[in-house]
Amino acid sequence: MGRDAITLRLVATGALIVLVFWPEALVGPSFQMSFAAVTALVALAEHKRFGAFAVARDEARWRKVIRMLLVTLATGFVIELVLMPIALFHFHKAGMLGAFANIVAIPLTTFVVMPLEALALLFDMVGLGAPFWWLTQQALTLLLMIAHGVSASPWATMLTPSVPAFVFAGMMAGMLWCLLWRSRWRWLGLGPLVAGVITIIFLSPPDILVTGDGRHVAVRTPDGRMAILRAGAGDYVRDVLSESAGYDGTLESIARLPQARCSSDLCAVGLMAGGRRWQLLVTRSDMLVDRATFARDCAAADIVIADRGLPRWCRPRWLKIDRRLLARTGGIAIDLDHAAVRTVRQAGDAHPWIVPIPKRSPRYAPSKSRPFYARPRPQL
Repeated sequence: MGRDAITLRLVATGALIVLVFWPEALVGPSFQMSFAAVTALVALAEHKRFGAFAVARDEARWRKVIRMLLVTLATGFVIELVLMPIALFHFHKAGMLGAFANIVAIPLTTFVVMPLEALALLFDMVGLGAPFWWLTQQALTLLLMIAHGVSASPWATMLTPSVPAFVFAGMMAGMLWCLLWRSRWRWLGLGPLVAGVITIIFLSPPDILVTGDGRHVAVRTPDGRMAILRAGAGDYVRDVLSESAGYDGTLESIARLPQARCSSDLCAVGLMAGGRRWQLLVTRSDMLVDRATFARDCAAADIVIADRGLPRWCRPRWLKIDRRLLARTGGIAIDLDHAAVRTVRQAGDAHPWIVPIPKRSPRYAPSKSRPFYARPRPQL
């Protein structure tokens, strides 16, 4: 019909079709990243100056190559900028050098790796594909060298702690404003984007992280390192805690910190933040603790964390986090500099995918016949 096939109206139609059948996709990273990337590409292609620069024309071959590389760089850079707030919100990290790596990786894959693989498959029919497979291996080795070299750079990724939802919403609104408008009004969207970037840069990482089941606790030391309560925690737990804290180092054991005193059942940790010293007490096992010892340690601590229900007589100076509280809040992040607590679940949150934390075995539950503190354990 003489109309452009790839337009923002087509992207909007696709988004509406998806949302009619799967409205929950709107809050997922897959939908957000896919449609944000496509919207950015189409908006860039519809820009008059970029379209005039990228359009095919009769010119020298070297000019075509340079033009292609510049277009590849521009599109990759725009996509990374658009995907950055989404990646930071959902995954707490975003790529920074992908656009520059793609200048080499995309032409290498398109014009070298794929043709060599096709030739290798073709000559395999007569048993002569080995030389082409060897060339393909060398090309893939070069591609992997580029990938590992870029990923090893300190600028390869940007790590941040959890981004507040209102910051993410403001950045997405500003980004859509810039992409959807075609007049100079579009640049007003840069205001929320810049404000969001500044907010992310100055985000205060949490000092204490507690998982929703209370078993795993991570603390930030004064020198910026992170330590975890259970040294045997799996890679998934470690990755989640590291990403939530915006930390890219190795998680060491809390028991090895110089400011920690640990027994087989309890760990007491001193943390400096907000101009004062905080005392943290964490349970390490399911064994029962002597009441007198535990009550004394609870009273001396500012924060007590346990993966089981704590008795009422355990009264820390500021915050008690146990199974009952975590069943209502989910995971918890604590900023000691501002004495602020952030929870996964909000008040009134009744989403169908929220499953209550199962009750622990009656073996460890408080009872009249054998209370929580019945069996004495070594003191700290």
